[in-house]
Amino acid sequence: MAAGSIDVRVENQLVRFVCPTPLDHDRVVNELGGQRNSGVVIKAMDRPRATLVVDEAGRIVVHGTHRVEAARAAAKELLLRLGLDDSGLVAEMGPVVASFKFEQDLNLQAIPANLPSGTAAYDERLGCTVLSDERHNLTINVWPNGTCVVADARHANMVAMAAVYWKSVFAERGYFVERI
Repeated sequence: MAAGSIDVRVENQLVRFVCPTPLDHDRVVNELGGQRNSGVVIKAMDRPRATLVVDEAGRIVVHGTHRVEAARAAAKELLLRLGLDDSGLVAEMGPVVASFKFEQDLNLQAIPANLPSGTAAYDERLGCTVLSDERHNLTINVWPNGTCVVADARHANMVAMAAVYWKSVFAERGYFVERI
C-alpha cells in the first residue's frame, strides 16, 4: 500500500474467528497434533502458512498472515481437517503490524528533544525513537536509517496516514539528514 511516496507493508494481521460451536481443545490436540500451552492450543499450519491458537473460549486466533483472506483460509483448513463446517465463521479484526521506510536517514536524538513532552522518547536498548502518535492512535518505532515499525495499528490505512504526517513533520523540522 503506497502512501504518497511511502510504501506501507503489512507484516502481520491478527484475526480471530468465532465458530458457531466452540472448538474442542482435545480434538485439536488428538486429531491434528496441536500443542497445549497455558490454557490454549497452538497449531502451526504449512498451507496456508500460519500459526493458529485455539483460545479458552474455543475461538481461532490466526497469527502470521498478511491478509484476512489468508487467515480465513487457515481457519477454514483447521475446521475442515476436524470434519467441521466453516459456515457461520465470524471474523474479528485485531491489530496490524506494519512497516514503512523514509528514504532518508534521521537525527533520532533531535526528535524527542524538540517535540512536545511525552510524544517521543529515545530507546537506547532498541536504538530507536519511539513516537506516541495520539493523532493516529499508534506507537511508531523509528530507526536512524528511516525504517519505521508500527505494532498496534487498527488498519494499514491509518499507518499510511501517519507515515505521510510524520514525514512532513520531520521534513519541516529538519530531522532528515544526508547519508554519508
